[in-house]
Amino acid sequence: MGHGHGHGHALNEEPASQRVRTLLMWLLVPLALATIIGAALLYPFGHEQKTGAAVGLHQKPVAAVVTGVQENCGEKCIAVTVRMTDGDASGQSITIPSPHGPGAPHFQIGDEVVLSYSGSQPQAPESYQIVDFQRGWSLVVLAVLFAAAVLLLGRWQGLAALGALLLSFVVLVLFIMPSILAGENPLMVAVVGAGLIMFVVLYLTHGISARTSTAVLGTLVSLALIGVLGALFSALSKLTGLDEDTINLVTVLGTDIDTRGLLLAGTLIGALGVLDDVTVTQTSAVWELRRANDKLTWRELFAAGSRIGRDHMSSVVNTLVMAYAGAALPLLLAISLAGRSMGEILSAQQIAQEIVRTLVGSIGLVAAIPVTTALAALVAVRQEVAPAAEVSEAPEPPEPKTVKRAKPEPPKRNRIEGDLFIGYDPDKGPWERPATRPAARRAAPGRQAPPARRRSSGSP
Repeated sequence: MGHGHGHGHALNEEPASQRVRTLLMWLLVPLALATIIGAALLYPFGHEQKTGAAVGLHQKPVAAVVTGVQENCGEKCIAVTVRMTDGDASGQSITIPSPHGPGAPHFQIGDEVVLSYSGSQPQAPESYQIVDFQRGWSLVVLAVLFAAAVLLLGRWQGLAALGALLLSFVVLVLFIMPSILAGENPLMVAVVGAGLIMFVVLYLTHGISARTSTAVLGTLVSLALIGVLGALFSALSKLTGLDEDTINLVTVLGTDIDTRGLLLAGTLIGALGVLDDVTVTQTSAVWELRRANDKLTWRELFAAGSRIGRDHMSSVVNTLVMAYAGAALPLLLAISLAGRSMGEILSAQQIAQEIVRTLVGSIGLVAAIPVTTALAALVAVRQEVAPAAEVSEAPEPPEPKTVKRAKPEPPKRNRIEGDLFIGYDPDKGPWERPATRPAARRAAPGRQAPPARRRSSGSP
């Protein structure tokens, strides 16, 4: 799912020049038109999807509250008494047997649960089964905490990110899901839906600017690459996309559905959020390089941006691989207990489709770095960007001029002239240097030679 995280670049960005706007229009408008036309062709206008009993699902959810728990109905069974809060028998209490043991849910008095009602006899306990817990309030509290954290940190930018996230769910629920259920190709629906999400999320979160348009271009090109590679290697690997959930969906629909395309659609949607992060980061890096040095050529911008992207590449690939590995962890543990070799485990249908999904998504993320960097360099080098020193919110006040005062010359000191040993008296006439310093010392009147030092013999 596409996520909106605010970088806030559009606020401080210079307006694009005319040639940059023209270039972006020629590159982006055809893709935008293709996305809109594809959405119009794939949307199931006039199609009414059957639900509930119309497709053979006769079980109805009923809310209830646990009022008692008794462990007296068998060795691996407990009797749970519940009071129904809605449905045909609202307010009545019934006792329902529930499994007890490892892996079974634990019930306490006051727990809010969901019952499955078959629709035969509202007062009969046999018509009900405990299937789940009610989690409405806990999820609401978590969503409020999430929204508060985003707004506290991002403020208006965070509000735009929340709006973009909401619109992403709208596209998923109102376009992608109905179109797939109506029998349209899941891969094509996912490509078009991902394009809609990217246009909405990126422009709403980061603003309408040359940077955002470049990030949208890089994202759409990478999504198309993921779709092509996914279709190719799923066919080469002979993946069917059939698992327990997909089999149940096909059974309920009663119609033919492209299960392999459904697998690829999940891959595409799962890579959306990480692609958003990669393309926006790379575009911003190229723009800042251009702003720091407007003398850089396209080739130099691309090389510098690619060096930045290499550091980002390892982290995003690891993120995607760990996300898929975490989702498939119970399956990996279950298959490891079968005593099969590593080659047999990795080539099994359920594991192989996760490998294809992970590697195809990772190739798309890796390719997004040079693709987006090249597009960003192509656009940025044609835009007149002010240097970083000139782009400031407020000019700095000029420094006050200081008057330099001349330093006073130090007072001249009288120079003392004469010999260090014999002195000099100006009344005696011109001074003459002695022939040799030792002779001068001997000729000095009244000066006694210092007594010779006696060499110590070591005794006191």
